[in-house]
Amino acid sequence: MQNEPNINSVRPEFFTPINRNSTDSEKIERNRLTAWQDIKLRLLSNKLAMTGLWITIAVLLFAVFAPLLSSFDHFTNDLANSNQPPSLKHWFGTDELGRDLFVRTWKGAQVSLFIGVVAALIDLVIGIIYGGIMGYYGGKVDEVMNRFAEILYAIPYLLVVILLLVVMEPSLTTIIIAMSITGWINMAWIVRGQMMQLKNQEYALASKALGAGSMRIIFRHLIPNAMGPILVTLTLTVPGAIFTEAFLSFLGLGVQSPVASWGTMINDGVGSMEIFPWRLFFPALFLSVTMFAFNVFGDGLRDAFDPKLKK
Repeated sequence: MQNEPNINSVRPEFFTPINRNSTDSEKIERNRLTAWQDIKLRLLSNKLAMTGLWITIAVLLFAVFAPLLSSFDHFTNDLANSNQPPSLKHWFGTDELGRDLFVRTWKGAQVSLFIGVVAALIDLVIGIIYGGIMGYYGGKVDEVMNRFAEILYAIPYLLVVILLLVVMEPSLTTIIIAMSITGWINMAWIVRGQMMQLKNQEYALASKALGAGSMRIIFRHLIPNAMGPILVTLTLTVPGAIFTEAFLSFLGLGVQSPVASWGTMINDGVGSMEIFPWRLFFPALFLSVTMFAFNVFGDGLRDAFDPKLKK
């Protein structure tokens, strides 16, 4: 049987007291993080989302600066160099009119990104105002406004866009207006749901008790606290708008030649994809990569704002 330690052999000098007061005992060792700092850390730890963000930034930078790297423009015809494969002179090759596809691809990126971002921002503004009023006032106001939004939502989105583009002259402004007619409804419903949750919080009730007006409470207190879902919805709206523009341009209802967009370039290249594949490959590649980048970043942003995923 092993010898058990004798408690009588334990002497006080064997122990060294630690100088620690009651305040130190209750101190939280982990640094305090605000809600936005916590969201930032979780977003930065999502490698796929950050990859999407860096790809998006790279596409934006190339769209702005890449055309400046070439001596060619995107609309001048050069029939002597038509359908040239990619080379040191023409990095992405040329089309049937001899136009440089490198410049046209990035000029098309400017158009597609501009339409996507502007349409998403218009949806943001209309959705915040409409949804904020719906959710805050509730009752009859909410019922009437919500029924109107449901009627618009029941109309097929692409049908509305195509009909408007047929009636009006196709242009960037027409495309943006057509995409914004019903594109704001999802944003409005997101904002409405957030307003219904937040309007009974203590800070909103206190502000109302102190005499603040409804618009001040909505835009000063409620909207800032609902920015998480709003930003996520905005991020996921941009790729949808870019794809819609590309689809309409592919059908000939969007941007008209000689102005370049990814949709028009895909339409020009699809007929000769077996003979001159580079004419279809590059615009389709960058359209797909851009949509992928926006979507994975939006998914990562949604996960970062989701309190259920906090560790």
